[in-house]
Order: sequence, then structure tokens, then C-alpha cells
Amino acid sequence: MKRKYESGHKQWIEYKGRAILGEGRAQLLAEIRNSSSILKAAEKLSIPYRTAWEHLKRIEDAIGSPVVSTHRGGPKGGGGTTLTAEGEEILREYERYKRHLNSIAQAEIIDWEAVFTKISARNRIKGVVKRVEKGEIASTVRIEVAVPTVITAMITKEAAEELDLKEGDKVEAVIKATEVLVSKE
Repeated sequence: MKRKYESGHKQWIEYKGRAILGEGRAQLLAEIRNSSSILKAAEKLSIPYRTAWEHLKRIEDAIGSPVVSTHRGGPKGGGGTTLTAEGEEILREYERYKRHLNSIAQAEIIDWEAVFTKISARNRIKGVVKRVEKGEIASTVRIEVAVPTVITAMITKEAAEELDLKEGDKVEAVIKATEVLVSKE
């Protein structure tokens, strides 16, 4: 069912507190990836070639490394432009973030607690993939984690007193989550 009022948002990727990639620059990187040409990407996006280069330079100046690699063609052609590993990583991060925000914006019910949950070193558990079961729609990833695993929970002072918690007590940690995210370094 189409909603009468739609959610709107703008997303961007920052590096050291500076916005480096928004919708326009992400489209530019995606078009360069697809066409292997800055000129073709600029034409498709209806922006001047020089402007495309200025956008690329601003990203590169901000992060301190190139996001594209250009290759000269010989007498038979063969030149072109590709995204560097850094360019690919930035674009992937932007696309991942955009998909996430779009899924939240389209959700019928928003779990605001999940929206504001921050991922930190404390709620990341490193492990090794032991098995991947790929289904028609979803996949199951079995991850072996190192033992012992320590979980840090923030609870109210009153809850700690009510439970009479002391070092050495055996307790059960209940992790409230709707999904487990998997990342790879």
C-alpha cells in the first residue's frame, strides 16, 4: 500500500568528521565503475567532465588516497578508468548505508531502540565462519567464537541491587536483538 506521506532523508559518508560522499558523488563513482570512463559517467549524469574530476579530487584530498585509477589507451584504444580498492570500499559503504536507511524508512513498524543502537567493540564478537548454508532467500552463517567470551551489559543500579549481583554469581545474559550482522575485515 502506498503511503500518503513518505519518509525522506539524505545520507552521506564522512571521513574524520568531513562529509566526503553523498548521493551525487556516489552516483559518479557507480557510473565510473559501470562504464570504466569518467567522461561517460559525467555525460550520463549530465555534469561537466571538469566537475566530475573536481568531485573526485575533493574525495581524494579528504581521504588522502586515490579513488580512481586511469589507464591510457594505445593506438588500438584500451584506456579507461577503474575504481581503486579505496574507491570501491567507500562506494560499498555508501550503498550499504543507503540500503539500511531506505529499509528503515519503508518499515511499517520502526524499532527505535534498534535504530539508535551503536555498534562498538563491546558488542562485536570475532569468530571464524564454520559453515554457510545458502537458501533460496536467506543464508545461515555459523560462526565459531573464541571462548571465553565476555559480555558487558548496562543495567540500572536498582536492577543490580534487586538481583543482588556479586562477582562470581552465575547469571544468564539475554541479548535482545532482531538480527545478527556479519562483517569482514
